Amino acid sequence: MSHEALLELRGISKQYPAVLANDQISLQVKPGEIHAILGENGAGKSTLMKIIYGAVQPDQGEIRFNGQQVHIRNPQQARALGISMVFQHFSLFDTLSVAQNVWLGLDKSLSLAEVSRRIREKAAAYGLDLEPERPVHTLSVGEMQRVEIIRALLCEPRLLILDEPTSVLTPQAVDKLFAVLRQLVAEGCSILYISHKLHEIRALCTHCTVLRAGKVTGECDPREQTNASLSQMMIGSEPPALVHSQRQQGDLVLDVRELNLPRSDPFGTHLSSVDLQVHQGEIVGIAGVSGNGQRELLYALSGEDVRAATGSIRLAGQAVGDQGPAQRRALGLHFVPDERLGRGAVPALSLAHNLLLTRSEAISDSGWIDMSALAAQAQAIIAKYQVKAGGSQAAAQSLSGGNLQKFIVGREIDAAPKLLIVSQPTWGVDVGAAAQIRSALVALRDAGCAVLVVSEELDELFELCDRMHVMAQGRMSPSLSREQATVAKIGSWMSGLWTETEEAVN
Repeated sequence: MSHEALLELRGISKQYPAVLANDQISLQVKPGEIHAILGENGAGKSTLMKIIYGAVQPDQGEIRFNGQQVHIRNPQQARALGISMVFQHFSLFDTLSVAQNVWLGLDKSLSLAEVSRRIREKAAAYGLDLEPERPVHTLSVGEMQRVEIIRALLCEPRLLILDEPTSVLTPQAVDKLFAVLRQLVAEGCSILYISHKLHEIRALCTHCTVLRAGKVTGECDPREQTNASLSQMMIGSEPPALVHSQRQQGDLVLDVRELNLPRSDPFGTHLSSVDLQVHQGEIVGIAGVSGNGQRELLYALSGEDVRAATGSIRLAGQAVGDQGPAQRRALGLHFVPDERLGRGAVPALSLAHNLLLTRSEAISDSGWIDMSALAAQAQAIIAKYQVKAGGSQAAAQSLSGGNLQKFIVGREIDAAPKLLIVSQPTWGVDVGAAAQIRSALVALRDAGCAVLVVSEELDELFELCDRMHVMAQGRMSPSLSREQATVAKIGSWMSGLWTETEEAVN
């Protein structure tokens, strides 16, 4: 069969100091095939994709592309062969524009103006709205994902590797992306597709290779499987169903009234008359298409942006609009950002030292750090949340995305907050870890904490939340109870289509 394969891996292995990431992996990808790679966080999926793309070198094994043995030394060589990749963690330069970032991976004989024109054409053709002139640091996470996808498509790939491509896309954008991928396959492109969304794999992919602990443990046609059977293959069991019982609302913890903020950069979104309340013992969700003011709202709530009128944001009755993160944390606010590396954690620091970003239990009154207490605290979070890491001294950047997310969420939940704000809680997290994080959030809510969740995954919001809002064009919709909310209504409100009558009623 090897002559039929576009890509063939034979006995690929990769050892890191703390883990054997890939252990004698062999697989084939045929022309015009959408091939899923399925496995729990830390199973070795991203390492394997980076080996194919030349970003990581294997310790042993053979790669054959289009029938020829190849040694892919770097991503430039991979792109020359016709291999493109969209990473789960973005590889973008914040200070450069969208067009400049895309230009870096293309033929330098093209002018920047020509690259900008091609970006506009691809973006329009695939429904991935992008402005080539925008600096990357002004983009939301969802918009950064679009840059990566457009950059890969501009290379006209023969093999496209997608690592969690839909994790920050709305359902409508996912449908558009799937249409693009099916068109690419019809034109002869092959796709390697990593996702933890089992329904996506069943709807899109024609073949599936399952990894567990760095080894291939099975192959199947996902169209013939159920979510339960795929979950069984991946993690050895089906994750437990989320138990979500009704609770009586407690005291008002977060009270946002008439929050108006001009955008802080030319490509941001103005916040206009935002009203939002979160009580003890409830989870409130905010849905919406990326780039509609969610980032600006989160900055204002977390204390990173202190331009708000003092009384427009109240925490446990205290006006905090002009107070920074430390003052708000002292009042019980903890925050999980959507950017794990860089904002949620310092990549090169150990997990233990990353605790010091938001936790101070291991710091004495005189300012000394008790390193043994800090390490024990980190190890307790690792154990409680089943984080796969090489101990408390492992660097944050050495963890898979899902395992780092579990650690960051665990760090903030373990602080026993009065208000927890979480952005994209299960982005890039496998089904088992996602169930664990959602259960932890519900348990925190049941313990009396006020929880605010911002997510672009509607299924997640419907599963978690007691009440929901939609954010569109910098405005906040009325509140909908879990029983009132429907996918159709939330979808229409994402365009700002709620009425003044609905606002008055709510």
